[in-house]
Amino acid sequence: MTLKGKRIAILAENNYQEMELWVPYYRLKEEGAEVKIVGAGGAKAYTSKHGYPVNVDVQADAVSAADFDAVVVPGGYAPDIMRRHEAMVRLVREAAQKGKTVAAICHAGWMLASAGVIKGKRVTSFFSIKDDMINAGGKWVDEEVVIDGNLITSRTPADLPAFCREIVNAVAHERKLAKTA
Repeated sequence: MTLKGKRIAILAENNYQEMELWVPYYRLKEEGAEVKIVGAGGAKAYTSKHGYPVNVDVQADAVSAADFDAVVVPGGYAPDIMRRHEAMVRLVREAAQKGKTVAAICHAGWMLASAGVIKGKRVTSFFSIKDDMINAGGKWVDEEVVIDGNLITSRTPADLPAFCREIVNAVAHERKLAKTA
C-alpha cells in the first residue's frame, strides 16, 4: 500500500478508452490511493467508446490541483471533449505547474497540449497525434512510457503495465520526499 494517504484524480468524459481508465483506477486503489473520477461538464456518468459507464465522484469546476497528488488522463476520444471544458484544462495545467504527477496515455496528449504543459518536454502518445504533440512544443518519441519531470506519457493500452508502474513510482517517491523534508 505504497500510496496510502495519496489522492489521485482520473479525468472522465464520453468516449473514454475503457482499459486506460479502469486499469489505472484499480491499480492505484490497489496501492492504497484514494482515487476520484473527475467529470468535465456536469454529467453524473460517462460512457466509454464501447458503452461501459463510469460514475463521476466530483466535477472539475469543484476541485483544484491542490486537492490531488496526481492527475491521470485516459485516452480514447474523451480528451478531445475534455479540452473543451476550461475547468478540466485548468486542473491539468495547475497540477503540472505545481509539480504534481500528470500522466496521459494515448490520445490524452491532447489535454497536455491544450493545457500548454509539454513545450520542451519529451513525450509520447498514440502515433496519430504525434504532430499535435510536436506542434505543442513536445519532443515526441516512440517509447512505451516517457517520464520528463512530473509528466508521464504512454502510447496505447499495451503500455499500461509500464504506465501504471511509473505513476505509482512517481507518486510514492513524491510522498517519500515529503516525509524527509
